[in-house]
Amino acid sequence: MQKRKISGYFTAKIGEFNFEKFYTPQKRIVLHSLMWLSFAFLLFLSYRLAYHLTYLNSFILTVRMSVVNTIVFYIFFYGLLPKILKKPLGFVVVSLIVSFPVFVIIWLLSTYSFSLVYHYFGFEVLNGELKGAIAASANQTFWEAISLKRMVSQAIIIISILSPFFFVKILFEISKLYSRTIQIQKQKSLLEIENINIEKDFLKSQLNPHFLFNTLNNLYSLSLKKDNVVPEVILNLSDTMSYTLYESNTEKVKLWKEVEFIKNYSELEKMRYSADKNIQFEFPSENDCRSLRIAPLLTFTFIENAFKYGLKSSDSAFLELKISIEKGSFIFEVKNDFSVDEKKKSHGGIGLENVKKRLQLLYPSGHKLEISDSENVFFVKLNIDLTQ
Repeated sequence: MQKRKISGYFTAKIGEFNFEKFYTPQKRIVLHSLMWLSFAFLLFLSYRLAYHLTYLNSFILTVRMSVVNTIVFYIFFYGLLPKILKKPLGFVVVSLIVSFPVFVIIWLLSTYSFSLVYHYFGFEVLNGELKGAIAASANQTFWEAISLKRMVSQAIIIISILSPFFFVKILFEISKLYSRTIQIQKQKSLLEIENINIEKDFLKSQLNPHFLFNTLNNLYSLSLKKDNVVPEVILNLSDTMSYTLYESNTEKVKLWKEVEFIKNYSELEKMRYSADKNIQFEFPSENDCRSLRIAPLLTFTFIENAFKYGLKSSDSAFLELKISIEKGSFIFEVKNDFSVDEKKKSHGGIGLENVKKRLQLLYPSGHKLEISDSENVFFVKLNIDLTQ
């Protein structure tokens, strides 16, 4: 678990790091220069301390080895790779296999050329394990310098010297590609969330007139009867309108506020039906919801559809709505009857797809949605882990 957390931390940091902004052409030159200077310094110390060469001999051999490796490195990463990586994978693999002996030859020829120049100017290693190395290299013929035997014997040396640079460069490019991919995914997710919020606002704009029309009709009927529940209905309507207009404009709201909204909305919808309809509600207490937050209006579509498409059967009409909180999880269940004619309507619609997209974006690994229908009963169960 600890390793997973550490790994997740570093991958998150790589994803957040803006390589394009940091790795400017000027910084690239500085970093590459520091890399090769560090390599040259370590190589110089190796010649001086391990092979007991003079300062001059250590310097000229360091220059030769540094320049030769630099030539091979930049031809490979900035000459060959950018061109072949645009091709199909098979072509890339074949190109890399074929190019290996070519780069070994380039390395050998570059070393041979330096030896010829040094020999011409009279530079030679006069003591130590590398005594006479420059003359021995310069006295070879061209074909001897790039012979198969020479290539095989030097290949391991070339790999051992250049592998750290290749490893660092490849690791850097992978990190840069990963960071770019994460940033593209974030931009895509932000765009999707923005689109979802637009859809949510459109839903709210539809919700308000819907409430007003139905509830005002009910209020009118109750007022004609001089029913004592009129003040309570007005208060419920006021709270519901306030929530949809002002309090649900944030990404997360207090869970108790969302539960109150669902309760008020459900009570207002229930008023449209006669008292003999089997409509049952079960809600958690405010204490159960304490300190928990949730994305607003996630369940509204399910509740609206339950009232819209349910309660249609003449003898078995029912609607059951239950919300519970268990160990930080929000559990929403709604069950209702439906007629065969309304079956397709209750399953589809933009609202349902909108909810699924919002759940996937806001709770990608923290939710479970079940939708089923059997024997003229439509059932929805949504479980959201609010502790994540």
